[in-house]
Amino acid sequence: MAKKESFIKGTLILAAAALVARVLGLVQRVPLDHLFDDVGKASFSIANNVYLMLLTVATAGIPSTLSKMVSERYALKRPGEARQVYHAALLFAVFAGVIITVLLYILAPYYATYVSKQPEATLAIRALAPALLLFPAIAMMRGYFQGRNNMTAGGISQIVEQFARVGTAIILAYILLKSGYDGSWVAAGASFGGVLGSIGAFAVMMYYTVKIRREDKAQMLQEEAGVKLPMLSIYKDIFTLSIPIVLSSLAVPAVNFIDSSIVNPLLIGQIGEAKATQMLGLLGQRAQSIAGIPPILAIALSTSLIPVISAAFARKDQEHLQQQMTLALRISVLTGMPIVIALCTAAYSINGLLFSSLDGSGLIMLLTFGTIFQITMMTTNSILLGVNKANLSMINVGIGILVKLAGSCLLALWFGIYGIIAATGLCFLVITLLNLRMLKVIVPFSILGKRWTGFLVTVILTSAVGYGLNELGILMTHIMPARLAFLITCMIVGGAVVILYLVLLIMFGVLRQHELASYPRKVQKLLRPLMRLQPSRFKTGNTEEGK
Repeated sequence: MAKKESFIKGTLILAAAALVARVLGLVQRVPLDHLFDDVGKASFSIANNVYLMLLTVATAGIPSTLSKMVSERYALKRPGEARQVYHAALLFAVFAGVIITVLLYILAPYYATYVSKQPEATLAIRALAPALLLFPAIAMMRGYFQGRNNMTAGGISQIVEQFARVGTAIILAYILLKSGYDGSWVAAGASFGGVLGSIGAFAVMMYYTVKIRREDKAQMLQEEAGVKLPMLSIYKDIFTLSIPIVLSSLAVPAVNFIDSSIVNPLLIGQIGEAKATQMLGLLGQRAQSIAGIPPILAIALSTSLIPVISAAFARKDQEHLQQQMTLALRISVLTGMPIVIALCTAAYSINGLLFSSLDGSGLIMLLTFGTIFQITMMTTNSILLGVNKANLSMINVGIGILVKLAGSCLLALWFGIYGIIAATGLCFLVITLLNLRMLKVIVPFSILGKRWTGFLVTVILTSAVGYGLNELGILMTHIMPARLAFLITCMIVGGAVVILYLVLLIMFGVLRQHELASYPRKVQKLLRPLMRLQPSRFKTGNTEEGK
C-alpha cells in the first residue's frame, strides 16, 4: 500500500458536513419553537425520536458492517467481492424500508396513545414514516462509500438532506399554523420535511454512484474475475456482524426513545399532564438539539475510524493500529470538552438567544454536560467494531441501557426530569468505562496518562471563567434588548472558553511541542505560536512521561 490510511481527512470532511447539518437542524428548531405550542413541541420530538430509533433498526447496523467489509476486501485486493456485498445490502435495504414504513404507519396511534401518553403525536409520526422508504438504501450507500474511504459523498448528501428537510419543515409548519390548524397538524407538517430530505439525499448518492462506477471502469476494478459469493453466505456474514453492531449503535437513539416514552408516564403523577408535556417538549425541542452539537466531531471520527482500524487489523499492523486508537481517543476527549464547557456555561444565554422563552435552561446544561461521555462511548464503540469485538460492544451497550432505565425510574422520584437526564449521562459513562476496560486487554494504550491532572484543572478553570462571564453578560439585559445581550454573551463566552482552554492545555503540558507532528498541518499552524507559553519541563521528547 502506497500510504497508510489516515482517518484525519475523513473525519474533517464528515465533521464539516455534520456541523453544517447540525447547524441547519438547530436553525430549524428555532422558528419551529416559536411556531409550536407545547403539544406541537412534544409531538414533533416524539416523532423524531421514534423515527431515529426505527431507522437504526431498519438499517440493522449494516452501513457500519458494510464499511468494514468493503474496506477489508479492498485492502486485500478483492474489489469484486466488495461489490457483491454492497448489492446484497441494497436488496435488504429495499425490503426493510417497505416493512418498517408500513409497520410505523399502522402502529403510530398505539404508541402515541398508550406508550408515550401523547395521542396528538400520531399525525407527526405518520407524516415522517415515508422517509423510511429511502433512508435504509441511503445508509447502505453511505456505508459503501465510507468503506472506499470516500467521505465526501455521504457528507454532501447530509447537507442536501438537511436543506431540503429544514426548508420544507418550516414552510409547511408556517402555512398550517396560518391556516388555523392545531399543534398536532403543525407538528405533522414539520415532520413531513424528513420525507423531502430523504429524496434529496438519495439523489446525491445516486450521482456519486454513477461517478464511482465510471472511475472503477477506468481502473478496471469492475472487470475483476473474482469468486462468485453465494447470496446466503453474504447475508450470513453481514448479519453475524451487523446484529451486534445495531445493538451497539442503538445507544443514543434508544436513550432518546426511552425519554420520549417515559417522561409523561413518570412525571404526570408528580406535576400533572400539562407540565409533563411541557417538560417533554423542552427536552426534545431544546435540550436534545443543543446537546447534539458536541458529539458532531465524535460521530465523524467514529464513522471514518471504522475502515482505518479494520484495514490495519486485517493486515495485522499492530503499531499503526495502536497509534490510530490512541490518537482517536485523545482527539475525541480534547476536542469535545471545550464545546461542552462553552455550551454548558452559556446555556441560559443560548436558550434566551434562540428560543421563545428561558424555560429549560437547566435541562440544556445538564444534558449537554453528559455528552462528553457520549463522545467517548461512540469512539470506543467504533474501535471495538474495528477490531472485531462488536459482541463486547453490544453487551456493554445493553448494560448501559439497563442502567438508563433503572436510573430514570429511580432518580425521577427525587429529581423529576433532571433525574431522567442524569440517568442518560450515567448510561454513557458506564458504557465508556466497560469499553475502555475491554480495549486495554486487546491493545495496550493510554489516552492522557499522567496528564489527566492538568486536563482536569484546565476543565475546572475554564468552566469557572465561562460561568462567570455568562453571569456578567446576563446583567446586560438591563441596559439593552435581551436577545442582543444574549448574543454578545454567547460570543464572549464561546471565544474566551476556547482560547483559555487551549492556552491552559499547553501551560499544563497536556498538549506538548514535540507531539505537534502527529496533528494535521492546520492544527500545527494554530498551536505552534502558543507553544511559547509552555514551561520548559514539558518541551522534552520524553514520550514515556506523557503517556
